[in-house]
Amino acid sequence: MSEQTKLCTMYVDKKLQGVMAVQALSRLNRSANKLGKKTEDLFILDFFNQVDDIKASFDPFYTSTSLSGATDINVLHELKGTLDEAAVYESSEVELFVKKYFDGVDAQQLSPIIDVAANRFNKELDMEDDEKADFKIKAKQFVKIYGQMASIMPYEVLDWEKLFWFLKFLIPKLIVKTKEDELIDALLESVDLSTYGLERTKLNYTIGMDGSLTELDPLNPNPRGAHGSDEDKDPLDEIIRSFNDRWFHGWDTTPEDQRVKFVTLSKHIQAHPDYQTKVAGNNDSQNRDLAFKKILDDVMSKQRKKELDLYKLYAKDESFYQAFFDSMKRMIDNPNLRQL
Repeated sequence: MSEQTKLCTMYVDKKLQGVMAVQALSRLNRSANKLGKKTEDLFILDFFNQVDDIKASFDPFYTSTSLSGATDINVLHELKGTLDEAAVYESSEVELFVKKYFDGVDAQQLSPIIDVAANRFNKELDMEDDEKADFKIKAKQFVKIYGQMASIMPYEVLDWEKLFWFLKFLIPKLIVKTKEDELIDALLESVDLSTYGLERTKLNYTIGMDGSLTELDPLNPNPRGAHGSDEDKDPLDEIIRSFNDRWFHGWDTTPEDQRVKFVTLSKHIQAHPDYQTKVAGNNDSQNRDLAFKKILDDVMSKQRKKELDLYKLYAKDESFYQAFFDSMKRMIDNPNLRQL
């Protein structure tokens, strides 16, 4: 997440902690003489976080920072063994998918291979919710660790590389119902905005940093599961998953291609001449949505030659259009996604 030259004011209404707090708040920290922006002009209005929490997030990065140890890649052996034993996929399916994928075949030939394993996970195996959550968490951990380590280590274990690509396409199709889903539904029904109040607790508060050297731990070498651990969630993956689960109507593209298209279109939206004044700086939610719809229609119209299949669905299928509109809005409204 890079710094934003023009950005000088930020309103925070969500929990920030750790590196995400540093990345989010540091986007303001850049002067721009040609724009008349000085570092002393920066302003953050935080509705949610406590001063101590922000200090704790910034302290580890204030001075020299080093890793306390190396990431143990042997955990990939253990993760792969656990995933293999679940019988969600067959080794022949992984081999077939990878061969076709690197041969550059059409997505219509790849999807059925992934769908077999996904259907096995979602229905045929009759797995408990906790078992499903455990498998998906471990699959994501395998993809995350291998994806980071593959850029700095030789491809000595070909089976890891093959499973990595197979899981990247399988994970978005794994349906897991968690207690969090039920809690969110209950929470939405219990919220009464008429009781929401505003109170200023801190103004122009200076946070002092710890000047001592800091050590950070490497990636967690222990396989995570559904019991007693939090799943690392990729916000964009969650948006794409939600979009596909509810309104997938034959848009023949892989999750990775969807990610690229979503990000590209969101950047076009933010670059639109009306975006800053009519959307980003608009506090009227109704008018903001109307302006966003007009900008999205304009962007899609200009991109229709490049994304003809997507544009046809967008223009002709009302349910697809509404789901796509909502997904793009979630992307634009989520500060953690804007720089992906």
